[in-house]
Amino acid sequence: MGTSNEAAPTELTAAPPPPLPSGRAWLMLAVATIGFVVNFWAWALLSPLGAKLKESLELSSFNQALIVAVPVVVGSIGRIPIGALTDRFGGRIMFPAVSFATIAPVLFLDYLHSSLAAVLIGGFFLGIGGTAFAVGVPFVNAWFPPERRGLAVGIFGAGMGGTAISALTTVRLINAHGFAAPFLITAIVLAAYGVIAALVLRDAPGRTRPTQPTMKRLAKTVRLPITWRAAALYAVGFGGYVAFSVYLPTYLKNAYGLTQSDASNRMAGFVLVAVVLRPVGGWLSDQLDAARVLLASFVVVAAGAFVQASTPTLRPTGTIAFLAMAAALGCASGAVFALVAQRAPANQVGGVTGVVGAAGGLGGFIPPLLMGSIYGGNGSYAWGLIALGVVALVVLLLAANMARGRPQAIANPS
Repeated sequence: MGTSNEAAPTELTAAPPPPLPSGRAWLMLAVATIGFVVNFWAWALLSPLGAKLKESLELSSFNQALIVAVPVVVGSIGRIPIGALTDRFGGRIMFPAVSFATIAPVLFLDYLHSSLAAVLIGGFFLGIGGTAFAVGVPFVNAWFPPERRGLAVGIFGAGMGGTAISALTTVRLINAHGFAAPFLITAIVLAAYGVIAALVLRDAPGRTRPTQPTMKRLAKTVRLPITWRAAALYAVGFGGYVAFSVYLPTYLKNAYGLTQSDASNRMAGFVLVAVVLRPVGGWLSDQLDAARVLLASFVVVAAGAFVQASTPTLRPTGTIAFLAMAAALGCASGAVFALVAQRAPANQVGGVTGVVGAAGGLGGFIPPLLMGSIYGGNGSYAWGLIALGVVALVVLLLAANMARGRPQAIANPS
C-alpha cells in the first residue's frame, strides 16, 4: 500500500486579536493632542480678526485674505523640516521646542498690529504653531501598533479643533478686555504646555532613529509613491478644512450679511463637526480600506460645494451643505493619515507626514486668496466653490484608483 503525500488536515484557528496599546501610550496620545490643540489655537489667532483688521487698517479684500492665509502657508511649508527633525530627535524634544518658539510671534502681534506689514510679519512667524502636526503624527504613530494607528492618529488629528477655541474666544476677549487679552492668554497657555510636555512626554521604546543626513532622508521620502498620493488627497481634505476655518467668517459676513460674532460662532460649529469626524475617519480606515473612506468623503465634498455655489438660503440648505462638507473633510483628513501610518516605512513617517502635512496646509492657503480675489472682482463666491467641487472630483478619481490597487505596493519606492 502506497504512502499518501497529502498533508494531514489541520484545524483552522482564529487570528489573535491585535495587541492593546498600553496605558502609557494613551497618556502620550492625550498630551500630544493637547499640544496640537494649543499650537493650533495660536496658529489661528488672526483668522477671527480678518474683518476687524480690514476696517482698522483699511485693507482690500485680497489683503484681508492674505493676513489670514500667511500663517497657513508658513505652518505648512515648515512641516517638511519639522517632520524630518522629529524623525531625528523625537517628539519629546520637538513638542516643547515648537510650543516655546510660537510664543514670540504671539506676543509680537499683541504689541505690533497697527500696520499691514507688522501683521504679516507676525503672521509669518505665527505659522510655527502650525508645524506641531508634523511632530505629533510620527510621535503618536510610534506608540501604537499598526492595527490601532488609524484611530490613534485620528484622535490626535482632532487637535485641529484648536482653531475653534480661537474662533469662539478671540473676538469676545478683545471686546471684553482689549486687543491684548487673547494673545497674552495664548502665550501663557503655550508656555505652560511647553513645560508640561518637557516633563511628561517620552518617545516610544524602540523608536527607529534614522542615521542618514536629513536632506538624503527627505530625498528618499519624496520618492515614495505614498508621499505624493497622500499629499494630493490631504491638500483637498485638510486643505479644504483649513480654508473654511480661516475664511468662513469672512465668507458668511459678505455672502449672508452676518455679524462677525455670529459668523465666528458658525465657523466654530463647522470646525467642531470636522474635528469630531476626524477620529471617525481614522477608525473607519482601520476597519475598511482607507481609500474607500476617502472616495465616499470626496463625493460628499463635491456635492456640498456645487450646492453652495448658488448661495442658497442659509437655513436650512446652506447650513446642511457646510456641515456635510465639514463632516466629509474631517473624515477624509483622518483617513489620509491612517493611510500614511499604515503604509509608510516606520522610520520615514515623520518625513512623509511633513510633506503630506505641508500639502494640506498649502491646500488651505490658496483658496482664501482665490475667494478674496473672486469676490473682490465680481461680488460673488460662486466660481470659487465650483472650483472646489471640480478639484474634489479629481481627487475622488485618485481615491477610486487607490481603492482598486494593492495596499502593499503603495509604500514601496518606485
